[in-house]
Amino acid sequence: MGIKKLADLIRNDAPGAVSYKEICDYTGKVIALDTSIVLNQFRTAVPHLQHLGPLTGLFFRTLTFLEHDIKPVFVFDGKPPVEKRAVLEKRAQAAGWSSASCSGNLSTQTQDCLQLLKLMGVPIIQAPGDGEALCAHLVKQGKVDAVASEDMDTLTFGGNILIRQLNAKKDNEVVEYSLPKLLDILKLTHEEFVDLCILLGCDYCDKIAGFGPKKALTLIQQHRTIENIVLNINRKTHPVPVFWRYEDARKLFSVAPRTEPSDLVWTEPDEEALVKFLCHDRHVKEQRIRSRMAKFREIRDRKRKERTDQKAEGQTRQTRMEDFFRVTRKRQKQVEAGEIVVKGKKGRPM
Repeated sequence: MGIKKLADLIRNDAPGAVSYKEICDYTGKVIALDTSIVLNQFRTAVPHLQHLGPLTGLFFRTLTFLEHDIKPVFVFDGKPPVEKRAVLEKRAQAAGWSSASCSGNLSTQTQDCLQLLKLMGVPIIQAPGDGEALCAHLVKQGKVDAVASEDMDTLTFGGNILIRQLNAKKDNEVVEYSLPKLLDILKLTHEEFVDLCILLGCDYCDKIAGFGPKKALTLIQQHRTIENIVLNINRKTHPVPVFWRYEDARKLFSVAPRTEPSDLVWTEPDEEALVKFLCHDRHVKEQRIRSRMAKFREIRDRKRKERTDQKAEGQTRQTRMEDFFRVTRKRQKQVEAGEIVVKGKKGRPM
């Protein structure tokens, strides 16, 4: 989940912190991926293939990144903090699982995914706790250029660049969030932004009832800390949770993970080992793997040649006018159809 309605708040109050791109815009970039999010996407997309779905999905998506010369770094969750376990149990119940995994031990599926990624030649990092916390730390250290995750709390952990919707779909619009721009537009320090996220609702503690994004932002901008806000609100209409552990949540968002990953190294995918693992051991059709590997090499080599030719001719990928005024495809279609939507004060069409 991450932070409740943070994306809505940014879209409404800090749209300048958001940009819309294409997957090719990340060629040559090192991207840390919150792997648990990726695997959950595949579990949801193909629920009847609970084991093979995430495994084959990870294979195909990783090849898409590599053929665009994106350098992925896969970060796996470690043992979740105690403060998060209640949330994990609720999610497990909603998904129909018997219980949440809070031990930090690797499941059989996760072990298979680790083996797959090793054979694909991409770096793997085991986080001591939440994966998105380590992803954000890698950005702050300058070891990666951005984090790819659907969880907005990557920004709360201090990840300067968060990418959402970075996947293998054709013509997919990638959404990029800039934390420095966000803080500048909202006129907040990162510490104040962390308190704002706790007020909105996070995975590590309860929240004050009755605060929507607008109210929470206004209060933080006025009073700057949770402590000052508690002193200046009507606690009858906005009761503060009993034994509210917001300070623990604040610490989890602010303290860097205790780990220093080794140097990141990428090597060529080992096709024969991949065929043995996926086809002979896991019973995926060999033709499916072979054909995708052939397509991967053809696309990657063609794209590399195109870039080399452009560089030799002194050309670079020019910034198009629409890159400055990038709009969503839904809005683009409205404009092309000649539709003009005028909204009133409450956002309703007039």
